[in-house]
Order: sequence, then structure tokens, then C-alpha cells
Amino acid sequence: MAVLCRLIRARPITSYTVRTFCSPYSTSSPPSSPEIGAISPSLASTKTSDGRNVQWVFLGCPGVGKGTYASRLSKLLGVPHIATGDLVRDELNTKGPLASQLSEIVNQGKLVSDHFIINLLSKRLEVGEAKGESGFILDGFPRTIRQAEILEGVTNIDLVINLKLREEALLAKCLGRRTCSQCGGNYNVACIDIKADDENPAMFMPPLLPPPHCASKLVTRSDDTEHVVKERLRIYNEKSRPVEVFYRKQGKLLEFDLPGGISESWTKLLQVLNLDDHEDKRSAAA
Repeated sequence: MAVLCRLIRARPITSYTVRTFCSPYSTSSPPSSPEIGAISPSLASTKTSDGRNVQWVFLGCPGVGKGTYASRLSKLLGVPHIATGDLVRDELNTKGPLASQLSEIVNQGKLVSDHFIINLLSKRLEVGEAKGESGFILDGFPRTIRQAEILEGVTNIDLVINLKLREEALLAKCLGRRTCSQCGGNYNVACIDIKADDENPAMFMPPLLPPPHCASKLVTRSDDTEHVVKERLRIYNEKSRPVEVFYRKQGKLLEFDLPGGISESWTKLLQVLNLDDHEDKRSAAA
């Protein structure tokens, strides 16, 4: 578990070096809508006050869309998007000694242990540093208090964006996920149309359908079954909710309720981050 600590502390001073942080905003009382509680423009710029690139984290239940929005923001801000889920899947594809053990854990909907995740993340950061990368947007890490403490000990996270979506929509999204077996493109066949009730507004999330040449090549992830998805959500509520509290106490947590599909949510997220006038937003949203 101390691999990440030893690896980064042993390096010369880089963008991952620990520094003092003072948050100029507070989200201790989460905003009731995405338009409320926009962050300071200084936090939503492509550089921090000491000249390095941003170091952000995306939190949220499995299937909420962390990868989609983290990937778009990484293009917008010019920093790497590091998704621990992708690191795990890449390791599974290597057919190496850890692959069979990881496969069993993933297919049962369980959390991969800190030991595995930290080793994979250490390797990814090391490769990125060799390429001259600076800053990052993390997706899928940290998932436990222990992971958050380890990360806090080796670097400083500027902002934690917590994506939220009601559970019925989450379940439908996960069960609708599809991947093209030929090109690897990600799509979703679910059309989510939830009527308003006394507590929640109406929500419409159109399907993200593949182009005709991919339509006949779609496959479903082996772990995207109703039983496994519900188990992942249960484990998230048990293990990862405390991470939200951890960052909320530090004043780094930004709650963002997804209002609908990608187009609507992306526009509102940029507004919250004070990035809606960024010159590259159109290319990032493409």
C-alpha cells in the first residue's frame, strides 16, 4: 500500500510534489442545483497559482459518467485523464499473473484492493512523468478513505467533482452500456425518461447510439448485469461515501447533480467550473 508513497517521494520535485493548499471556497452545504455555488475562476483555470497544471478528482457511483466528463475536461485543460478502471481493464487484457485474480474480483462487482490499484496507478504516473506530463484528472481513485489518505500524503488535490445521479437512472445506464468489439467505441442503448415527482424534477437522457457500421458489433461488459451493478452500488455506498465527507471537510468537494443527457450536463458543468467561455470548449465537447 505504501508503493505510491515511496515511488513519488523518491522522485525529484515535480508536479506531484506535496504543497500547502488553502481553499478559497467552501461546499460544506451542497448546492441544490448545478448553477449554484460556482467555483472561483482561479481554480477552474488551466494552471494553478504556482504554475503547474490542475490536479482534479472525479467521484461518483459506478456508471454515473465520470469517464465521459473527466475525458472531456482533460482535453479542455490539456492534462491527462487517468481512469483506474481503464488501468484495471488494461491489466486484465495483458493475461499476466494478476489477470485471473483481477477478473474474479471485477466479475463479482467487488472493489479491487488498494494494493492492486496503487501499484497500477504508480506505474501510470511513472510513465506519464517520463513523457513530460503535468497535472491530471483522476477518475475512479480514491474510492476508500485509506486511498484518499495515501493520495493526500503524496500530492495535493485542488478540486473533487462529485457527480450525482438518482439510482434508477444509474441502473438503467449501466445495463444499457455497450462497446463496439471492433473499434472499442462506447455507446449506450438505454433511453431514460423519468417523470417528475414531489422530490425530483423530470429527467431525460437519450440513448447514445452507435453509427451503422458498429451497430452489429456491440457487446456488453461481462460485469454489467443487474445483480453485479446493484452490488457495485451497495459497495460504493458503504466504502466510498465516506470519501465524499473526507473532501467536503477540506472544502474541496463540488457536488454536481446531472440534470440530463451529456449535452445538457456538459454545458452546465462548464458553467459551474467557470469554463463556459473557454476557447477550446467546442472541440472538447465534440
